[in-house]
Amino acid sequence: MPKGKGKTSTGLEPNVAGLLCYVLGWVTGLVFFLLEKDNKFVRFHAMQSIVTFGAINVAYLILFCIPIIGWVFSWILWVLSFVLWIILMIKAYQGQKYKLPWAGDFAEKQAG
Repeated sequence: MPKGKGKTSTGLEPNVAGLLCYVLGWVTGLVFFLLEKDNKFVRFHAMQSIVTFGAINVAYLILFCIPIIGWVFSWILWVLSFVLWIILMIKAYQGQKYKLPWAGDFAEKQAG
């Protein structure tokens, strides 16, 4: 059975649920992490979304408080996080367990 296949608690296909974990960043990640009890693929993507986009949101808040240079770096971070967001949604929809360097390892441990 390919990765991501099997039953989910939400009734969605695992690849669709994996994609939806990223749609609103850490918020949908949290929703799916709390709702999904069985599918490790979906739980992995949910936790990776929480960790990745939660950290990015904290970085935005810090950078926004720094005049000019912080605003420039926050714009660069926005562009990079947008590209990452698209990549993660595509990989999840393709049924791939695409692990980011630090967040992926943490998410894998938490997903079970």
